[in-house]
Amino acid sequence: MLDNPRSPRVRAVAKLAKKGARSETGLFLLEGPQAVSEALTFSPHLLVELFATPTALERYADIAQAAADAEVEVEFVTEQVLDAMADTVTPQGFVAVCRQFPTAVKDIFAAGPRLIAVLEEVRDPGNAGTIIRAADAAGADAVILTGRSVDLYNPKVVRSTTGSLFHLPVAMEATLLDVVERARAAGLQTLAADIKGDDLLDVRTAGLLAAPTAWVFGNEARGLPDEYLGLVDRAVSLPIYGQAESLNLATAASVCLYESAFALRS
Repeated sequence: MLDNPRSPRVRAVAKLAKKGARSETGLFLLEGPQAVSEALTFSPHLLVELFATPTALERYADIAQAAADAEVEVEFVTEQVLDAMADTVTPQGFVAVCRQFPTAVKDIFAAGPRLIAVLEEVRDPGNAGTIIRAADAAGADAVILTGRSVDLYNPKVVRSTTGSLFHLPVAMEATLLDVVERARAAGLQTLAADIKGDDLLDVRTAGLLAAPTAWVFGNEARGLPDEYLGLVDRAVSLPIYGQAESLNLATAASVCLYESAFALRS
């Protein structure tokens, strides 16, 4: 059992909470039973190390079995060691080290997608992770992080996806211009969620959401600048019927993605 919270090995794992260490090693942190379970189910080959407290492994017998089936060794650690490794305050008994696995943008479009979420300078990790989760739930084919968006492997992004990171291709470090051009060449329309755009209800009524679509979502505070709005086919806004000042970005993205999902499946 690993029991020294100050050991070099524990510190090396803890350093993965920092972008520099992730960039240098090509690894990232995975925390909690849900995320570990999804990794074991969908991508066990990506797991480099898996740590668990004996109590947690006993409680989650399905994870113990999945690790055994995938021939992934589980190393026992104390609660103190797990706390020292984890970025979150409550890792719930599990921490893993995984290899990063971004998808190339060209491969996303080569697969003939019908629904994509594009994040342009989305800085909040909770928003980015929640949009990835919403895209997964809506049946989107991929997510692309462009511009100065938050690092895909930021621990809070990973946690916020609740395992969806392992369910659909996600690309990063692309430019919005390149993504829009590739989307157009692949037969997708590009729609930007923006307060200055056409009412979503009107767009839906006109039947425009039934076409394959790449939705573009901008920065939480500033949205998309005018020059970027000029790149896309149409800007679309979500009406506010109540007294709320605005919608959270991830909430708005979820609505847009599901509207497209409904239209594409009708």
